[in-house]
Amino acid sequence: MSLKLSVIVPLHNAGELFVPFLESLLAQREQLLEVIIVNDGSTDGSGEIAHRYAAQHPHISVIDQANSGVSNARNAGLAVARGKYVAFPDADDVLAPEMYSTLLEQAEKHQLDVMQCNGERYYASSGMQQPIIPQQRLQDTAVMPGTQWLEKALKSRRFIHVVWLAVYRLDFIKQHQLYFEPGLHHQDIPWTTEVMFNAQRVKYLSKPLYRQRIHDQSISNRRRIGLANVEYQRHYMRIVEMLIELNQRYSQKISLCPAFHWQITREALGICHCIRREPEAEAQQRITAEFYQRGIHRAMSTNMRGVKQMWQVMLWLHRLKQWRAAE
Repeated sequence: MSLKLSVIVPLHNAGELFVPFLESLLAQREQLLEVIIVNDGSTDGSGEIAHRYAAQHPHISVIDQANSGVSNARNAGLAVARGKYVAFPDADDVLAPEMYSTLLEQAEKHQLDVMQCNGERYYASSGMQQPIIPQQRLQDTAVMPGTQWLEKALKSRRFIHVVWLAVYRLDFIKQHQLYFEPGLHHQDIPWTTEVMFNAQRVKYLSKPLYRQRIHDQSISNRRRIGLANVEYQRHYMRIVEMLIELNQRYSQKISLCPAFHWQITREALGICHCIRREPEAEAQQRITAEFYQRGIHRAMSTNMRGVKQMWQVMLWLHRLKQWRAAE
């Protein structure tokens, strides 16, 4: 029988969390799958663990590459994937045993481009768990176009742009050349947006089947200050620019609902919050200066939607003006 799923796993120094992740993959009820681990220059022994598991399990393979980021790792996996669908879990999380069998059953039954589920966050420091998307905010859906799904998800105000809660039809990804932006942190945001701009058949299950483990070593949860924060906020500025470009490029193909503008301003406001929390004055000033030089302040203003977001933008523009005057 042909492979149903290619599980593409970017790996960079996952540490002690890697083995529980692998065990959750081995426990999957869906057996018609391959696991492609892309060892992105790990230096903590994770790569050796990947090769050991690959030697013991024929459906696991490893690609070794110099450290070049999660986007390149995912693209490398896509280049060799053989499944009808692909998935992109993170190597420090855990999957429910029925995750992929559940998503694939729905994807096959309804001939979907994307089948997405909910997940839960697990906070390592406290042991607390909570749904990523509260079920009262976003419930199970019927099959719908990707634009309709994304609008609905964004309106929940709890949706997060992540690739690891879904399976994607590989032919659909290749047809629309939906590859990941090299070198960009949080590239999930523009990628999932463009996926939904193209997807014709999408379905969502509100049941959590994926556990995201929140810990200090995670790239997305690591606190950055000073020059490291300056560099990090440049990634978010690039994301704002990419979302603007996507809206412009697809404006003749899809109806751009207010939520697609709203998310641009939301990402820009996130940069504002990081400016406020930055403890080093020089770094704060540099981020603020680039925010204006790249026109993020204009994008934030022209894409704001709704009274609440309008009020937030006006407040932050006033604060940014004060910080610039203090330079």
